[in-house]
Amino acid sequence: MSKVFMGVRLQRLREERKMTQAALAKTLGISPSYLNQIERNQRPLTVPILLRIGSVLEVDPQLFSEHDSASLVADVRDVLGELPGNQATSLAELKMLVENMPGVARAILQLQRRYRSVAERAESLEAQFDSSDGKQSVLPPSADEEVRDYLNRRQNYIGELDEAAERIGALSLEALRSRLLRVSGVTVLTGTDEDILLRKRRYDPHQRVLWLADSMNPGQQAFQIAAQLGLLEYSGLIDALIVQSALSSEAARKGARLALSNYFAGAALMPYTAFLRAAEASAYDIDMLAHQFGVGFEAVCHRLSTMQRPGCSGLPFFFVRVDRAGNVSKRQSATAFHFSRVGGTCPLWIVYEAFSQPGRILRQIARMPDGSTHLWIARQVVSGPAGFAAPSKSFALALGCDISQAHRLVYAKGLDLHDPSAATAIGTGCKVCERRDCPQRAFPSILQGNA
Repeated sequence: MSKVFMGVRLQRLREERKMTQAALAKTLGISPSYLNQIERNQRPLTVPILLRIGSVLEVDPQLFSEHDSASLVADVRDVLGELPGNQATSLAELKMLVENMPGVARAILQLQRRYRSVAERAESLEAQFDSSDGKQSVLPPSADEEVRDYLNRRQNYIGELDEAAERIGALSLEALRSRLLRVSGVTVLTGTDEDILLRKRRYDPHQRVLWLADSMNPGQQAFQIAAQLGLLEYSGLIDALIVQSALSSEAARKGARLALSNYFAGAALMPYTAFLRAAEASAYDIDMLAHQFGVGFEAVCHRLSTMQRPGCSGLPFFFVRVDRAGNVSKRQSATAFHFSRVGGTCPLWIVYEAFSQPGRILRQIARMPDGSTHLWIARQVVSGPAGFAAPSKSFALALGCDISQAHRLVYAKGLDLHDPSAATAIGTGCKVCERRDCPQRAFPSILQGNA
């Protein structure tokens, strides 16, 4: 048995029995000074003393087992790790806390649970005053949400960048490399170090070198070069847009700069007029568009959600990217469709089925609790370097439109768009869904206590 230092736990038990140190020491057959040292963790608890404590205080000696504390240590570590700006608490400190003061550790977990419950209720109130109806939000959004709100206010269309990119014209990978070198004096190189593989690109302003992950295909490389080209050639325009956006934090402004540079890249590789013409001609066939413009499935989905030029708009889409855990890492909407910020997403939504059918495009007619109905398509995408055990990313993409526009999509072929019974009843997420008869409900609604 390893040495066990749980003096505070012993002191708490003694005080619960209303015993003095002297009285307990006499009962255990040890000196008061020895007991004092045990309670101050200057001496370990030995097996004979543990057995006597169990007999005298009528407790199971396993109460002092370190094995019983392991899960509590892990839970407290997770909770403390969620605190913003919190410096990492050492494992030794956590063990000392849990082993000596398990009641305090459990109180920390209870406080965290109550905090989460209150936060979810506050966010549900915020969802009822979302920017989609023009009212001020109850709670300040996160940096990511603030950037998304800015893009959604503009219907996910940034005309200034779109027109600037269209003036350049669609450029091939080599043409983009040449332009970046000619106009900005930047050389494009590829690398394999971990930082580049993780970030996809890294720009060295001193050496004037743009590093790209060599695992990327030509379309992905072209996108990253175009994004960097936008940051260098149109920095003034991007800065002006960020100022006009009136974002509240540096984190939000940094996120907006990335989002705007990526927007420029998509617009440069898929110029508005040519892309819209091709999309309409192909009935919005994503694979055909990806082949024609030399980009990936995700890039086309994202671009389709931005086609809202006044007087020359495309079909209004909503675009979502999720991982297997249900985390939403992208959500763009050119319409008033509302993506919930709380409660996760609905497990009945076709986007999650895409993970079990890699490579296939799945379809779903889905009806929301408010009666609105949409046609959704979903597909899994995987990216990352080649090689056994190489790190990769797996996401499911979903692109949707209102059922009234669904007949314009090639994906509507063979579906009865006018049959109400063909629609799957989904929601915005269990915790904010009003449906009472859902067979897949995981949590009670926080909007209706009896949902």
